[in-house]
Amino acid sequence: MDIREYIKHNVLIFDGAMGTMLQTMGLKGGELPEELNFTEENTIIKIHKRYIAAGSKAITSNTFGANEIKLQNSKYSVEEVIDRAVKNVLEAKGDKNIFVALDIGPIGQLMEPLGTLSFERAYDIFKRQVVQGEKSGADVILIETMTDLYEAKAAILAAKENSKLPVFCTMSFQEDGRTFTGVSALAMVMTLQGLGVDAIGVNCSLGPKELEPIVKEVLKYATIPVIVQPNAGLPKVVDNKTVYNLKAEEFALAQLSNVEKGVRIVGGCCGTTDEYIRKVSEKIKYCSPKPMTPKVICGVCSSSKVVLIDGVKVIGERINPTGKKLFKEALRNGDMDYILREAIEQVECGAHMLDVNVGLPEINEEEVIAKVIKEIQAITDVPLQIDSNNPKVIEKALRDYNGKAIVNSVNGEEEVLDKILPLVKKYGAAVVGLTLDKRGIPASAEERVEIAERILNKALSYGINKEDVYIDTLTLTAASNQKEVMETLRALTLVKEKLGIKTLLGVSNVSFGLPSRNMINKVFLAMALQAGLDLPIINPKDEEIMETIAVFNVLNNEDVSAARFIDRYGEGKKEVSNKTNTLKELHLKDIIIKGLKDEAREATLKALKSKKSQEIIDEDLIPALDKVGGKFERGEIFLPQMIQSAETVKNAFEVIKHHMISSKGNETIYKGTIIMATVKGDIHDIGKNIVRLILENYGYWVIDLGKDVEPGIIVEEIKKHDVKLVGLSALMTTTVKSMEETIELIQKNNLDCKVFVGGAVLNQEYADNIKADYYAKDAKEAVEIARRVLG
Repeated sequence: MDIREYIKHNVLIFDGAMGTMLQTMGLKGGELPEELNFTEENTIIKIHKRYIAAGSKAITSNTFGANEIKLQNSKYSVEEVIDRAVKNVLEAKGDKNIFVALDIGPIGQLMEPLGTLSFERAYDIFKRQVVQGEKSGADVILIETMTDLYEAKAAILAAKENSKLPVFCTMSFQEDGRTFTGVSALAMVMTLQGLGVDAIGVNCSLGPKELEPIVKEVLKYATIPVIVQPNAGLPKVVDNKTVYNLKAEEFALAQLSNVEKGVRIVGGCCGTTDEYIRKVSEKIKYCSPKPMTPKVICGVCSSSKVVLIDGVKVIGERINPTGKKLFKEALRNGDMDYILREAIEQVECGAHMLDVNVGLPEINEEEVIAKVIKEIQAITDVPLQIDSNNPKVIEKALRDYNGKAIVNSVNGEEEVLDKILPLVKKYGAAVVGLTLDKRGIPASAEERVEIAERILNKALSYGINKEDVYIDTLTLTAASNQKEVMETLRALTLVKEKLGIKTLLGVSNVSFGLPSRNMINKVFLAMALQAGLDLPIINPKDEEIMETIAVFNVLNNEDVSAARFIDRYGEGKKEVSNKTNTLKELHLKDIIIKGLKDEAREATLKALKSKKSQEIIDEDLIPALDKVGGKFERGEIFLPQMIQSAETVKNAFEVIKHHMISSKGNETIYKGTIIMATVKGDIHDIGKNIVRLILENYGYWVIDLGKDVEPGIIVEEIKKHDVKLVGLSALMTTTVKSMEETIELIQKNNLDCKVFVGGAVLNQEYADNIKADYYAKDAKEAVEIARRVLG
């Protein structure tokens, strides 16, 4: 039976942790679990059989890290590992009706713009796994433990474009309700569900109790089966061993509760064994899957910000070359900072989304829109509207976009609809429908609504949800189409009344060719809002336009008790200046906070004319990083924005270092030296690399020894460089022992050196138990430790 059919009528039970079972059977620290498919084949098969005997109906292959990056030093290829791992499951299940799940975990490197791994490279890595998994006999592809929405997207597209197998995808969340890179549960649901996965959910990182609010959020919005595979509670260290605080009975009761709430697929992650799965199987033996209820989500998102269209939402119009000489020059010259500043200023002025149009005949629109989207998503978290009529440009943009975007636009022509709507469906986007066809823009409101209905019906036939279609009844200039202005507004109202879908308008078109354009725009906007406009495309830097929306929200009872209006315009509030068409000069500190990497160079050169290097570091760079760190801690920004600011500081530091060398000055830029390493047996270094980057940009010299580093090498480097602070990283519970051995060797050598530790499996209790001096939960904490030790 197809696994999709099975979960329509049954609750599906997956297995539990492979790593935990391997540890109980003597797995050596640092040994690649995937190689055990060959060296300990009988043990792996025995574990699969134990889970089957416990009640698992889906068994996960031992291939979590079977990608070409993690296996680069292995004597086995990706194909060999996956083939053997799947064959081991097939042998374990025999003739039993058990589903074989190809397990695909994260690659282990940060993707652009956070790191250097490109989307295309990630896609190819996942494709290789997927192709072999299907060839070897897997029944379903399980993409799990993802923390980066962009990486999950690459894996899903690789699976769907290169195999016919069902695809499940789960992400791992922290207790703040977000993943390591800042992805919210709703952003995950909107994006991954839109990409056409067959089940979606959460796994790892937390126990059932801690995952409860996240699962509740997923169930609130998901329209496909939900999968939940928690850890066995939270880890503790007892006698130098990792144990989890939740017993099998408690775990099973929690999973029963999840099933009763609507979860259709359950299993276990770290700390769970066949005993846990047996208890789960006993508890849910007589449970039937809860019927799924249709849910409507009208909105779009980036990886970290969801914008629901539940009121008036502003789309910023400024990233568009039409009528903008400076913007055209920026596109021709590749001046990305000009474009990014436009993005930042529009968001600061209140834009909820940004329209992105880079259509100039003399540039490569496909290449430029991909670059602009990636750069904008690195510095701001608002969702984007992809504005083009070229299907190739639209597909490139949708493929590179991280989240759920809007496509602007299609019209009533069959040829256009058949080219664009399949792309909208494939990538899970929303779409704008223009009420025109080969005959042009109809004069009457009724004719425009007819085209709108045709667009909606065509979208529905492609499987696009009604709530993902927005209709633009088209604003014509009053200078030459005065009679049609009111028809545009009447069409807005009719679309809302007859079709019940959201509406969009490019407001400023109404004033082309007339004097006092701003006056016309704001009055027309007020009329359009009253007629039912949901998404005005406007210039948010025009304060009078934004005031019009603020007042409408009060009068239309959308701004309850006028709370937002009073907060912005109440007595004692600073008067907001009109920012129309202005790009003010930014201070170096502001440039860093905003993450404008290229501008940092020029601003640093300018600052060096009046300040010493150390003054710039102490008065501009470090305070800016502190402010960014504070925003990160408060959840106002997330990892992408923090890293962008760190990279911006890096550019400033490069200028300062070059200045020092050329001027032969005696200033010292570094506050101290720190050694960092991922310990022996551990090949993960994402967290270490982030910490290194932040420490470097706070003025510390970091010697990065890489990953899988022997304790003796770390000790020798401490002696060689007379280092006073060492940072050790471990992601796997099995390599915490290596961390402890490294600390013991440092202390045995009587080195005057403090050690801080970090990593996904670490906590303060772990750190104390292995006698580390400090525990750094994140990069910001590592900076505070460095300040304490080195100044």
